[in-house]
Parts: sequence; C-alpha cells; structure tokens
Amino acid sequence: MTFTLTSSPRASVDLSRMWRDAPAFTGLGLLLVAALIPLYAAMALDTRIFQGESPWLKPVKFHYALSIYLITLAFFARYVSATLRTTRRWRAFTAVVCIAVLYEVLWLGAAASMNVASHFNSTSQAWIMAYALAGVSAVLLTSGSLGVGIAVARNRGTGLTSAVHLSVWLGLVLTFVLTLVVAGYLSSNGTHFVGSSTRQLAILGWSRDAGDLRVAHFLATHALHGLPLVGVLAQSLVPSRARLVISVAGIGYAALVAGTFAQALAGQPFLAWLG
Repeated sequence: MTFTLTSSPRASVDLSRMWRDAPAFTGLGLLLVAALIPLYAAMALDTRIFQGESPWLKPVKFHYALSIYLITLAFFARYVSATLRTTRRWRAFTAVVCIAVLYEVLWLGAAASMNVASHFNSTSQAWIMAYALAGVSAVLLTSGSLGVGIAVARNRGTGLTSAVHLSVWLGLVLTFVLTLVVAGYLSSNGTHFVGSSTRQLAILGWSRDAGDLRVAHFLATHALHGLPLVGVLAQSLVPSRARLVISVAGIGYAALVAGTFAQALAGQPFLAWLG
C-alpha cells in the first residue's frame, strides 16, 4: 500500500518500505492501531467513570499518539544509512524504544482496568513504582526521535535537498530536547494543571481557566512533524533561502514551546478566547 505526498523531493508513505526499513517501529505502530478495537469495545461495555470520563479514554489517546510517533519514526528511517540499519546496535536501539512503548501502554491499560489513575498515582507503593518506571520508559521512547535524528543528520546520502534534510533531523532532535524539558517538569508537578481547572477544551481536554502544561508537551512532541513540513514548503516556495527559513522556524518553534510552557506556569490558559 502506497500513499503519495506532495513534497520536494517527492516522497511516498509506503508501508512495505517502512516495514523493510524499520520493522520494529512499523509493526508495533500497526499493533497499537489494531489494539484500538478492543479498547473501544471496553469503552462501550465498561460503564464505570473515572474523573468524569471513561477510564479507557486515556489508553485510547495514548495508542493514537504512540502509533503516530512510531509510524513517523519508521517513515524517517529511510533516511538513515542502510549500513547502520543492519547493525546490532541499531536493532538494540529500536528494541529498547519499542519495549518502552509497550510498557507505557500496558501500564495505562492496567490502570484503566482497575479504574484508577495512571499518572500521579501515589495510592500505593506499587503504583508509585509503576509511575517512576513510566517516567524512565517515557525518556527511552522519546530517545527514539533523538537516535533517528542524529542518524539522519550524519547520513549525507539521503537524497534529500540540504534544506529538507536539515528540517527532518532538526525536527527529530528538537522533539527529544523540548519534550524532555517539558515532560520532566510535568511529571514532577503532581498534576497537569497550574491552578484550579473547572473547564476543559473539547477533545484535547486542555484547561480553559487555568494553566495547562499539556499544551507545551503536545507542541514539543510534534516538532518532528512541524519542522519537516516547514522544510518541504520552504524548499518549494523559497528554495534559495530554505535553510534560513528552517533555521528561523526551529528557533521559533522552540520559542513557541517555551512560551506556552511559561504561560502554563503563570496559571494562564492557552488561547483563552476559545472560551
């Protein structure tokens, strides 16, 4: 199955190639998508409510997020040198990332099945330990973007233009750096919110009347999508200045994450005018 994207240079989202280039990332990503079927069934059959919503909603959201993340890494793996992808250290690296992802979804699923909190759960020593291990696994799974980003940066034979090549590896590396800072603080804060939140934005659940650290976290984790998109557009529209545009975009994206992070710390909601 092949889906074609308009880009410069031209690229296609080919599942068979993604399986060949990054079988662990691709396979686990597809498995997480398939696992949404029983999760949605659980939501339909389990009438329990936790903090105003189905306990299965959080695992569903994470399955979507982690599957997109893994499939994105699998796509960008084509720009990692073929020689590196055959080495034992590369296979070990992908295995560690996938094991970390598996721990996250199993931990979330276990909490949902017991109708208890997964994050910030200090009700027992077991859940405190589980949350601490989840923090370690979160760093390990996020390091997937760093590892792929560094490997892409070192590969001069990607077939990409210089500007698009920059946008790909910079987006991957920034995802790790920005997420590590924001998620590190969030995990030790004891809550997503800064202040008392009584209203949340539909779907995303971001607070409408308090600071919400998840906004900066969301933006940080999507640098690996945002900057390559800027790279493709810059290469198409202003090829002679594409690298400059991408460099400025990288600084701007980091500033956006920092700004929303500071806004949350000040107890202010993101885009308060949304109501």
